[in-house]
Amino acid sequence: MEKEKSCGAIVFRKNKNAIDVLIIKHKNGGHWSFPKGHVEAGETEYETARREIREETGIEVSFVTGFRESVTYSPKPGIMKDVIYFLAEALNSDYKRQEEEISQVRWIPLSHADRYLTYNNDKGLLFSARTALKRM
Repeated sequence: MEKEKSCGAIVFRKNKNAIDVLIIKHKNGGHWSFPKGHVEAGETEYETARREIREETGIEVSFVTGFRESVTYSPKPGIMKDVIYFLAEALNSDYKRQEEEISQVRWIPLSHADRYLTYNNDKGLLFSARTALKRM
């Protein structure tokens, strides 16, 4: 069984009295999720997540300490993929999508974001992020 590893983040911004999260729609598969991508040689998990968020959305982030969640799934036969997610606050709100891979980027209110997410594992991540944000 081949192993792959990716890193990404649930990116949020504070919007007056609410919190928005950043979601992306992938061209390949058409699913809504969070920014993430493959670890490149020599990168730390944080470096990969920061690079992928910047490449896919143009957004710079600051990571929230103490939040690290992982998801494991099989994207295709013979491959198991681990994805490490962090929680990150956006340092800018204006996004520029990576046109080759991403068809849409949206800021969605935290309270409604689970309605947009395609996969249950992402909905679970959102629940964990919501819990962590309440403690901040």
